[in-house]
Amino acid sequence: MKLVIAEKPSVARTIAGVIGADELKDGYCEGNGYLVSWCIGHLVEPAHAEVYDPKYAKWTKEDLPIIPDIWHYVISKAKQKQYSILKELMRRADVESLICATDAGREGELIFRLVYKQAGCKKPFSRLWISSMEDSAIKQGFDALKDGTEYDNLYASALCRSKADWLVGINATRLYSVLYNGSLNVGRVQSPTLAMIVQRAEQIRDFVKEKYYVPHIQCGEIDATGEKIFDPAEAEKITAACDKQQAVLRSLISESKTARPPKLYDLTSLQRDANRIYGYTAQQTLDYVQNLYEKKLTTYPRTDSQYLTHDMTDTAAEIVKVVLLKLSFAESFREELKPNVSQTVNDKKVSDHHAIIPTVELGAADLTALPSGERNLLYMVASRLVCAVSGPHTFEAVTAEFDCAGHAFAAKGRVVTAEGWKAVDRAFRSSLKEKPDDEEKEMPPLPQLTEGQAFDNVQASTSESWTTPPKPYTEDTLLAAMERAGNEDTDTEAERRGLGTPATRAGVIEKLVQKGFASRKGKQLISTERGAALISVLPEKLTSPKLTAEWENALTEIARGKSGAAEFMDGIAAYIRELVETVPEVTDEQRSRFNFDKPVIGLCPRCGGNVHESRTNFYCSNKDCGFVMWKNDKFFRDKKTSLTPRMATELLKSGRVKAKGLYSVKTGKKYDAQIVLADTGDKYVNFKLEFEQKGKATKG
Repeated sequence: MKLVIAEKPSVARTIAGVIGADELKDGYCEGNGYLVSWCIGHLVEPAHAEVYDPKYAKWTKEDLPIIPDIWHYVISKAKQKQYSILKELMRRADVESLICATDAGREGELIFRLVYKQAGCKKPFSRLWISSMEDSAIKQGFDALKDGTEYDNLYASALCRSKADWLVGINATRLYSVLYNGSLNVGRVQSPTLAMIVQRAEQIRDFVKEKYYVPHIQCGEIDATGEKIFDPAEAEKITAACDKQQAVLRSLISESKTARPPKLYDLTSLQRDANRIYGYTAQQTLDYVQNLYEKKLTTYPRTDSQYLTHDMTDTAAEIVKVVLLKLSFAESFREELKPNVSQTVNDKKVSDHHAIIPTVELGAADLTALPSGERNLLYMVASRLVCAVSGPHTFEAVTAEFDCAGHAFAAKGRVVTAEGWKAVDRAFRSSLKEKPDDEEKEMPPLPQLTEGQAFDNVQASTSESWTTPPKPYTEDTLLAAMERAGNEDTDTEAERRGLGTPATRAGVIEKLVQKGFASRKGKQLISTERGAALISVLPEKLTSPKLTAEWENALTEIARGKSGAAEFMDGIAAYIRELVETVPEVTDEQRSRFNFDKPVIGLCPRCGGNVHESRTNFYCSNKDCGFVMWKNDKFFRDKKTSLTPRMATELLKSGRVKAKGLYSVKTGKKYDAQIVLADTGDKYVNFKLEFEQKGKATKG
């Protein structure tokens, strides 16, 4: 019997169906000599700091740095049952070997290995490495299983990444949170990403707009323009000199230009286009395309490659035919298209997974049954595949240069000679209900001209405009910036380049928003006052993408077997010690930059201080008091609701609230008061909070 372990239940069930493990059990499938089970993502995770020592439950600078000698791992309560099932399956006497079928990449390797190690399993295992959930791809993968030990270096690289992120996150977050009396999340990827958003906001804030002027002359149908001028007097002088004068066409330059077809989608480019076209967040796009992958309609989404491998040429050609017949917007060009799949093939630029493309399952799928988000993403992926195998877009770019009263003017035009892939893209975009913001404006052709041609009595004018500041980041432009960040310092053959990975960038952006360091305004991502304050106190090494570049270079060498994991971790530990030991002292004035003007919910019943709202509770602004009311107290969780600002205000102001059940006001681990709110329908229940000097509650 062989035990196959996948990363998710849906993937496991698909694999089970292909290899004949058709009998569904509790937490696994069985049949045809196989057991197939799953991990539910990161089933085993690094333990929290307090697992190493209970004193770490309280955050203090004196306890830093926290650098484990022996690493501990835990299973969350929510996943304990599935871990127990896997552990029992691994220990079954009839299980001779395992097959690692988690996602084919660094993180997938880590997910399997941590479960394998935590369970104390010693049985041999093989590696399944696939990029599609189609039946044929799974069968081919099982026919070409690799010995699991061939991926030991990849696992070592993944484990180093995980430990290093834990060390930076735990130590830096605690260090700056303690120094500035606040919850300040710091991370290797999160902090440089936030720094880019903050820096863009500063550039916009400090931008000083300037008016500029552009001279124009009207030569028949042609509007020719001069250079941008910031001196209004100079612009007026040029206009006056040219008005009613003769303009002569001094040169006419025609250049043949080619716009090559776009590359296939990797996850980041798909997220960028989906944000630009549909306004989807990066996380939404990842969720939609992950669902499509699990429904066998697209290939593996968490990829950073935009190419296919040579052995996929025939399959890709077949998929193109399916797309052309299936999608209605292809009707306008399907007869003329002569697809060239070879231009999407480059084995050297495919590492773990090839580009995202549809599968042949598209042909039999009922697309109308898909949720709109998934359907939109599938159309995008299908359209990009057809664009990528289409011919180039070619055109003649014409530049006409005029002289008038000794001043130069120019006009440009374009003549399309072959639509190529743009016909596909135009047909796809015309099928959209709402036109995206990035619609390209076509440049009209110039009229027939000859060099030396004169235009008498031209009309001259001046247009006025203002310089514009940089635009705030959208998820489209931020993802692009994250992908490029630190690349000049990163090995060109590193497995991951830029900030984060295609799979983690969406999560980083979501965390910045959830923690209150950034906010969304339409498509824009804006830094908050809290986010700007955090970046202002962090050292450059934590806000620069160079740290990620250095890590990725080292992790790539570990994965290649050219560098040791111990050496890398020694360097990380030294960095953490230096970070803690060299942090400057913080003055009260510096600490006050995190005292933002927060709305006052009410007055503290213990000390009379102002009570403010945080993400998880309502707390007294007096740090020595410690009064707090938790939003997710058990009473509210049981009622599937939470304590709202209105309810908190009522409780603090008048001791009256519409509610029922038991609510507890806590300080630390001790209950200060228990408030019984009787079941009285819409009637108010009166109560009174009374505190003894030591904070113990009396009945009220």
